Amino acid sequence: MKIICIGRNYAEHIKELSNERPKDPVVFIKPDSAVLPKEQDFYIPEFSQEIHYEVEVLVKIKKVGKHIDPKFAHKYYDEIGLGIDFTARDLQAQLKQKGLPWEKAKGFDGAAVIGKWLPKTDFKDLKKLHFTLTKNDEVVQHGYTGQMLWSIDELIGYVSTFFTLKKGDILFTGTPAGVGRVSPNDYLSGSLEGKELLRLKIK
Repeated sequence: MKIICIGRNYAEHIKELSNERPKDPVVFIKPDSAVLPKEQDFYIPEFSQEIHYEVEVLVKIKKVGKHIDPKFAHKYYDEIGLGIDFTARDLQAQLKQKGLPWEKAKGFDGAAVIGKWLPKTDFKDLKKLHFTLTKNDEVVQHGYTGQMLWSIDELIGYVSTFFTLKKGDILFTGTPAGVGRVSPNDYLSGSLEGKELLRLKIK
């Protein structure tokens, strides 16, 4: 299993981090060791003083595909979920300043939270999904897939040009505005269309 992540897929998030709007999707990969085990708390790593949450809609690939035409991309997944892309923002800034890869800031142990999965047939239109992240019962991120710069099917088509997609691969589709820092004893909860799909404690 590989975890393929998309950066800068929501305009307001690009603005809040003062990043340049990309001409193509920004793609990076997390190792499978980054997945936080189910029911486990997230422990802030010692190497960072600024871990940020980034809630994202997830897609689980169900079969092998390469050079997938976006109009056929819907045939390659049946499940939609919600996850958190934890980011060591201070470390990422240092790496970006030096023109170095982001992996240490994005792929560390526990940096990929994967919530429950739902059949995509539960939703009428995947381009009209609302999702939220709350921190200590306060909504800190609210996303709407209609605001994606590239839709789920467009992302699958683009990513499959470079990487063969395999059964079980997971696509993180990007985060909306509102990212922020976590602290010990915070509680995070993520919901998709009003259904809670993940909950965890920060330590």
